[in-house]
Amino acid sequence: MEMNSEIINTPPRSAATVVMLRDTDAGMEVFLLKRHGLSNVLGGAYVFPGGKVDPRDADLDMESHLDQAQADLLGSLNETELDAVTAASLYVAALREVFEESGVLFAHGATLELATRAGAMLRAGHAFDAMLAQLALRLQTRSIHPWSRWITPKVPTVTTRRFDTRFFVSEVPSGQIARHDDYEATASVWITPRAALQCYWEREIELAPPQIMSLAHLSHYHRVQDVLSAARESRPPVIAPEPFQLDGSRVVCYPGDARHSVQERALPGPSRLIYRNKRFEPAGGFEALFTPTP
Repeated sequence: MEMNSEIINTPPRSAATVVMLRDTDAGMEVFLLKRHGLSNVLGGAYVFPGGKVDPRDADLDMESHLDQAQADLLGSLNETELDAVTAASLYVAALREVFEESGVLFAHGATLELATRAGAMLRAGHAFDAMLAQLALRLQTRSIHPWSRWITPKVPTVTTRRFDTRFFVSEVPSGQIARHDDYEATASVWITPRAALQCYWEREIELAPPQIMSLAHLSHYHRVQDVLSAARESRPPVIAPEPFQLDGSRVVCYPGDARHSVQERALPGPSRLIYRNKRFEPAGGFEALFTPTP
């Protein structure tokens, strides 16, 4: 995750990701994928399934293949600057990407057998919208809930590409199996948020700051329904990290930090991460990741 101080003048590209969760005896777990080492975005890092919005996402027959009206999806995102079609395309992108990358199909009546068949159609060259039409599927937009919005800063921290990414949270559909595709992702794991951060701290896996902060946030919840209830009851925070130099080290701060332009906190945990020891760390060490919101 090498960094430089070059200013990126291109606008951020719209993207969407789905944080899939499940309850287990060991606690609530989250699904993570390991990006292929040759990927041009976060290669080798563990991430939530997701990717860029495709122009074709907006061309989907929304009335036939979504279970909510576009206006309702716009209202759920609570972004007044968006139009309804753009809002709906973000949901489509999230559901398309999570299916392409993990094999989990958020569609009404989808079984493991149907998800497997749909995946085979994509691998055979069928487009996502064509697959939905042929199988007469309606996507479960009601099953994913806006959680946060991350906007890459102009000064790069881990990548020279900028994204405006909507993070959704969801419980993994019953009866389906999430796994990596052995193409864009080379490994996958179900793991508790704290355990994932512990693996990062012990240098067993790589994580980028949005994943670090999101996992720290999720660690405050014990059950999936607690996360989903919180998502339904609050507006998704907009998180635009602001990097700066401090004592020769790159620091990335978040809303609520003394150096951030927005003084209202958006997340629990640390308000800044410092790039040192070739990774991002909170100033207070590992336990500082789990500090509640003051």
